[in-house]
Amino acid sequence: MNSEKSAQTLSHQVTQALESYFSQLDGLEVVDLHALVIREVEKPLLQAVLNHTKSNQSKAAKVLGLSRGTLRKKLALYQLDS
Repeated sequence: MNSEKSAQTLSHQVTQALESYFSQLDGLEVVDLHALVIREVEKPLLQAVLNHTKSNQSKAAKVLGLSRGTLRKKLALYQLDS
């Protein structure tokens, strides 16, 4: 990873992505943005943490600050439980 990329916080990257999203709307009304952002971010977050923990759900739950039960529900929701 180059130093320019590593200097950007996750928050900054999210802000840039949202600004880009808004600029592409071309006047369309935004509805239910919170749910959209959560759906778009949560699945890759779960995938990345599972990769990081080599699919160990107990470790993944700990990394995420979730109970194992909640993690399992989210994995099922995004069809990542197979």
